[in-house]
This record gives sequence, C-alpha cells and structure tokens, in this order.
Amino acid sequence: MAVANKVNEAVQRTLDSLVADGREIGVQVAAWVGEEQVVDCWAGIADPDTGRPVDGDTLFNVYSVSKAVTATALHIQVERGLVDYDAPVAAYWPEFAQAGKGDVTVRHVLGHVSGVLRMPSDVTPELMTNWDWMCGRIAEMPGAYPAGSRSSYQSMTFGWLVGEVVRRTDPRRRPFGQFVREEIAEPLGATDLWFGIPAEVEPRIARLDAVAVYVMPDGNAMREAQPLVVDLMPDPFERPYVRRACIPAVGGIFNARSEARFWAMLANGGQLGGVRLLSEERVASFAGPRPHFDDADPVFFGMKVPIGWAGFWLGGAEAPPVSSPRSMRALCHPGMGGSIGWADPDRKLAVAFCHNRMFDTIEIDQDSRTLIGDVIRAAL
Repeated sequence: MAVANKVNEAVQRTLDSLVADGREIGVQVAAWVGEEQVVDCWAGIADPDTGRPVDGDTLFNVYSVSKAVTATALHIQVERGLVDYDAPVAAYWPEFAQAGKGDVTVRHVLGHVSGVLRMPSDVTPELMTNWDWMCGRIAEMPGAYPAGSRSSYQSMTFGWLVGEVVRRTDPRRRPFGQFVREEIAEPLGATDLWFGIPAEVEPRIARLDAVAVYVMPDGNAMREAQPLVVDLMPDPFERPYVRRACIPAVGGIFNARSEARFWAMLANGGQLGGVRLLSEERVASFAGPRPHFDDADPVFFGMKVPIGWAGFWLGGAEAPPVSSPRSMRALCHPGMGGSIGWADPDRKLAVAFCHNRMFDTIEIDQDSRTLIGDVIRAAL
C-alpha cells in the first residue's frame, strides 16, 4: 500500500540516512495507530551479492520475534477453552512427563521458567527441521532446573513446547505452521507471516549479514539452549530446507507489513479490522510480570530478561531492545540480530522493524530500533 503522511515521510528519511551511514543494509518499518496504517517504508539492499533492493514485499528472518506469534497461537487455544494455563503440559502431551517433567505447566513454558531449555545434544540442522523428532527428544529429556525455580530462557525449545500443545489441542490436529496461517495470518490479512515458506516466496527473502554479531563460545547455558550447530546465524537458517520447515521459536520469516498487522491486533486489544483473535481482557493481562522477573538468566549470561508471564517481553527499560517501545505496558519481542516488533496499548501504536544487518545489543543512542520508535512518536 502507499502511505503518504508526515509520519511515513519522517521514517523514510531516517531509514535512508541509516542506510547511507552504513548502520543498516536493508530495512523495513511498518506501523499502525489504531485501525490505520501510518508507516510503510523500506530502504537499502536485500542481497548485497546481486544488488537486489529491498521493497515492501521483501521477507526477513526475524528469529525470536517469531515467539510472539507462537505464544499468541497458544492464547487462542486458551480463549477457546482447549488449554488451561495452569495445567501440566503433559495433560495435553503425555509423553512430555518423562524424566521428571510432569509438573511443568503451560504457564511455566510461556514465562520461560520451565527449566526445559536444552536442545538435544545430537541435534543437527536436518533433525531440527523434523517436528516429530524434535518433540520426541524434548519429551525424553530432563529439565535443566526444577519447573518454576528460576528464569531460564527457552531460546529454541519454546517453539516446540508451545507448538506441540497447540497441535495436540487443535481438533483438526493441523501442523503448527498451518494453524498460524489459518488462525492468525489469514484472518488479519497478514499473509507474509511464514513458519515454513513455500518455494515460490524464497526469491523475496533478504540475505543476512552477521559480521557485527558476536559468536558465543561453547560451555555456557546459552550454548545448551542454542547449540553452535544450529546457531541463529545465516548458516544454517538460510539453507532452503531450514527455511521451509516450521521452527516456531526462531524460524519465522516475515515482512514488516504483515508483522505490523499482528502487533496492531494486540495494540487494539485483540482485534483488527473487525477480526477478533483474543479478548481485550486477556490481552491487557499479558503485560503482567512472570515469576523471577528480576532474576539473572543463565542463558542470557546472567542478565535480567524482561519477560512477562504470557510469553512477550515488556517494554520501557532504558536499554535496547526494550527501550524501543518506551512504555512498561507495551508488549514486544526482539529477535537475534536486531529485528523487533511491539504493541503499545496506551497509544494503540504497533511497530515492526525488519532488517538484514544483524547486530548485538548496542548503546541506546546508536540503536536503530530506538531511533525509529522515537521518530514515529515525535511525528504523530
């Protein structure tokens, strides 16, 4: 769509400047206020090898931004009376009770306090794309910590933990990617929210650049949660068979236009354009903190991770990436390398930021995400 207003113009100037300065390679931003899209901008290069430019339809790997959509699928099942937050995961997935995990609840999983953070030690990129193998191995493995005892970010396992509960409670037993298409993406008109891409959209995907990303060493909790062989890097996530698989925690391939529609649904209390996915009361509850909210998280090298009980990060802290929304009531989720989306219910503002120059968290005054958020708010 063509958006012409002072907000869009201000964001476009900012994106052009970020690309010209070398702070971004290819980037998209889309934003909504209430029921109106106010930003639809892009700049830069999608594929530096060929010179292919970014346009409004370009798709990006957004990594953990995927978790927000995945969590929403589970909340839909709760809304329908098919899942209870406080029920054991094993009530819906009996095999999961193995190895002492019978007391892990759905709420533990959503809040990243389940202790089930480790990826299988024998995982490979090929096996990661096999849904049944991943769920079987996760079901067999013990947790790293007792359920509910501490913050332990489920970097990759979150997707199968949540996705398998959704799949098993779906009366049609649809694959998780199909559930998201039919219950979230298509109703919202967010047709470029992909968990497993079809071959025909692959030419639209931007190539990632990870030169500015610090590669973490082995031998820490992050490496248990995110093994080097399946690290969140261009390889393996640019391999065609990985792109075509459903990897719900970190495998989403979105564009900003579609992602912003998803966040606009949350900013508007669970509905957009007359399509309601969640009740207003339920969405309002998502801004509550989880247990161990202020604890150090071993997967994040002992840093605090501002995650709410419902699977979303909470905005407003004075550090990237959660500085971007500037509101403690905002729901957001960042992804490896810098993509982010958020919903601010106070302003009914939703923003999606997708890009291909992956970077680690940087100082707030150098952070593209925070700058874009400030530009949008100033122009409204």
